[in-house]
Amino acid sequence: MEYAVIMAGGTGKRLWPLSRKTRPKQVLQILDGQTLLRRCFDRLLPIFDARNIIVLTNAAYADLVRENLPELPADNVIAEPAVRDTAGAIGLAATVLAKFHPDASMAVVTADQIIEPAELLQQALKDALQFINDNPDKMITFGIQPTFPSTLLGYVKCGDSHKSPGCHNEIYTVEAFVEKPDEGTARKYLDSQQYLWNSGMFVWKAKTILANLEKFLPDATEPLAKIRADWDGPDQQQTLAEYFVKLPKISIDYAVMEKAQGVHGIRLDCRWLDLGSFAALADIITADENNNIVVAGASRLLDCTGSIVVTEEKGHLIAAIGLENVIIAHSADATLVCPADQAHRLKELLELISKHGRDEFL
Repeated sequence: MEYAVIMAGGTGKRLWPLSRKTRPKQVLQILDGQTLLRRCFDRLLPIFDARNIIVLTNAAYADLVRENLPELPADNVIAEPAVRDTAGAIGLAATVLAKFHPDASMAVVTADQIIEPAELLQQALKDALQFINDNPDKMITFGIQPTFPSTLLGYVKCGDSHKSPGCHNEIYTVEAFVEKPDEGTARKYLDSQQYLWNSGMFVWKAKTILANLEKFLPDATEPLAKIRADWDGPDQQQTLAEYFVKLPKISIDYAVMEKAQGVHGIRLDCRWLDLGSFAALADIITADENNNIVVAGASRLLDCTGSIVVTEEKGHLIAAIGLENVIIAHSADATLVCPADQAHRLKELLELISKHGRDEFL
């Protein structure tokens, strides 16, 4: 049995005030009225039955996810009672799948990525599932063909490639996972053509990732065993709440992928973007004649250049005069105005808002 697991737990603080603690970036309707979560789900439907797609999300977002994906069975939304990074989330999903389908194959994708054309990812997922079903002790990651020397992304170093039966894409051996490099190192990675951006997407057998978690993250073994024992029973939610918080807070890369043997990769030469900031909108929204990025039902910009204007409120007019390289982000109860080159200080701003006792705006 083949499943897809969508990781949809992030908050997206760099998109405040649109993204909030109770309304994460993956359900913002800023992509022609669609959400990132919806687009991710639609990319998977040609490969997976909706009943075989699971969404892992923060407990506060569970109802929003169900509202955004009404065709998804309600029980396929797994609400995490605490933030435990990707190792805990993936361990939970694998535990649930392995309980009911011991030989389950699972593809792990994230809800906040833009991937175009979708067909390239779909073929890569099919190939990865074929490879994993033929080689159940192996694991697959997906590397993105880099287009510039990014210092904000991790990298995957690839070795030799080979053709695997039934696969269109070549399968690479993975020699190393590398953390975010400095600019000089990133340029060397780009020039070598051996390094790919780490996409954070994977395919493996549920039992295989659980075996690797037991080996490399033994502190996760008992909590996951307790959750497995009570899952689908009267104590499911109580046990989940009690033991999920005991899982180590660590990424799957640090916990497993950097240490495991038998990791392989598939190269994706596609348009790929993690929508993590307002500046990233410039990569997906066509600018106007003055290089402004506008996502708004109504706006009037007079002598503005290089600015970003965004709101989900179609009936709200945003008007501005003489702005240059400024961000305006409007929501129903809060508005952000800042120079584009100061957007990295959003975390600092949110801490200031909290310090003054206005957490209702966070």
